[in-house]
Amino acid sequence: MKSALFSPYTVKGVTLKNRIVMSPMCMYSSHNEDGHVQDWHMTHYVSRAVGQVGLIMVEATAVQPQGRISPQDLGIWNDEHIQGFQELNRQIKVHGSKTAIQLAHAGRKAMVDGDIYAPTALAFNEKMKTPVEMSTEDIKETIAAFVEGAKRSKEAGFDIIELHGAHGYLINEFLSPLTNKREDEYGGSTENRYRFLHDIIDGVNEVWDGPLFVRVSANDYHPEGLTAEDYVTYAKWMKEQGVDLVDVSSGAVVPAAIDVYPGYQVGFAETIKSGAAIDTGAVGLITSGLQAEEILRNNRADLIFVARELLRDPYWPRTAAKHLGVEIESPKQYDRSW
Repeated sequence: MKSALFSPYTVKGVTLKNRIVMSPMCMYSSHNEDGHVQDWHMTHYVSRAVGQVGLIMVEATAVQPQGRISPQDLGIWNDEHIQGFQELNRQIKVHGSKTAIQLAHAGRKAMVDGDIYAPTALAFNEKMKTPVEMSTEDIKETIAAFVEGAKRSKEAGFDIIELHGAHGYLINEFLSPLTNKREDEYGGSTENRYRFLHDIIDGVNEVWDGPLFVRVSANDYHPEGLTAEDYVTYAKWMKEQGVDLVDVSSGAVVPAAIDVYPGYQVGFAETIKSGAAIDTGAVGLITSGLQAEEILRNNRADLIFVARELLRDPYWPRTAAKHLGVEIESPKQYDRSW
């Protein structure tokens, strides 16, 4: 059969050979606490390219040292990080995959020494540090750090950049009324809460002309929080600014009980796709080729972000193709077995 999952996807001149994306997943493996790519990252990401994933997205990569989720996070806050990413990109692309990097700042969920920062001085929970409320100068410095991260990402050879606006990290903290209690131009109204992301996108667009994705948490799972319908508004603004795709996750901006089941976030991707007329990526307990094919065939999303299933099965594209009765090209070294 003709498969949507194994059809190409083109955005701003970058063509993915299929619709399978390795979702960004923190490896906490930069053991010198300096943010550099390690041997583990080379093995981890390149093996999924051998497995024929269309787009390999590198985990949340901090644009400032204090923006790391943990001291073992990857970083892109100085030029010394570029070389490791260049080599990682070279090795991935040998196998026909495209590459992306997720630029990130953990905000109040950073677990590093020293002060941590957020739009408002509210701790995530009683076990986490209370952040310092960012001054306007802090905000401007962080926006500039995202822009510098984008410049380094370009020099490192990435095909796509994703801004991490989900899971309760800094951009998400500005977007949600649960975590943004500011009374200046970066808080209050929906427009003001969007301003931080708006300014980052504008800044990145000055140095980056490739595809730009944004990951969002489309449901705060809180009665006073945001829902997918709120993100339709944000997504319309992102589209006006030139964002190509919204990568739709959910939760983690505040502690909340989440009812998790196969495809539990796909409806959010569908709502944003139809409501904002923008491409979306679906993620969240997508584990089979049939499930992925249904999402694409029913126009619920445009890309399938696969996370834990790719940790279990580095050759998941082959597994999915077998589910769908589709033949895909193997690495030539594996012809005898595939």
